[in-house]
Amino acid sequence: MSQPLVTLSYAQTLDRRLATRGGSSQWIGGPESLVFAHRLRAAHDAIMVGVGTILIDDPRLTVRHVAGRDPVRVIVDSALRTPPDSAVLANGSARGTIIAVTDRAGDSRIAAARELGATVLHLPADDSGRVDLRALLTALSQRGIDSIMVEGGARLITALLRQRLANRVAICVAPIILGAGIEAVGDLGINALADALRLTDATFERHGADMIVTGTIHYAEMTHGRA
Repeated sequence: MSQPLVTLSYAQTLDRRLATRGGSSQWIGGPESLVFAHRLRAAHDAIMVGVGTILIDDPRLTVRHVAGRDPVRVIVDSALRTPPDSAVLANGSARGTIIAVTDRAGDSRIAAARELGATVLHLPADDSGRVDLRALLTALSQRGIDSIMVEGGARLITALLRQRLANRVAICVAPIILGAGIEAVGDLGINALADALRLTDATFERHGADMIVTGTIHYAEMTHGRA
């Protein structure tokens, strides 16, 4: 079975920071790019984030700034640390939320999330003990999800790129500089410039003060090896 189309969409500073040192990322982009992001949410079947984003920002992950339907919310949360009172679970939101966990999630937490109405997917772990992302994408495809917008955080974005599971990007570059902070993309194991990930059919659009770069990711054959 084919896997869903995965689009990485996030806002970063000029110095490539996804968030401050404390992890806060609301709001790096301006109001115009926020409208663009919500339009993109409405165009995808699901929106995915890691649990770190939930714990720090407590996002609603809904479509509010444009007309459109809310995507299914997918939380990658190996140990099921998503609080029951978080915006993606509270006040009936759980019914539109899928939480991907591993054996690290306790039975009581799984039961509590399911009682709220959330769907909990018990998936295998990768070598680091986190949710196997390829298995997650396969499981989501089996549920009829054909397109996923990934908004963060940096660890999830990096893992999807490193495993060559992401297909497109829509990156908002805001004209601000943070200095210290969390890099949007971590180590991809690339040694040579020839192995760099490149964008085909790239477009560059101004949205207010921000520049949004979109394109399809081209993965090299990695003939020069990894770090």
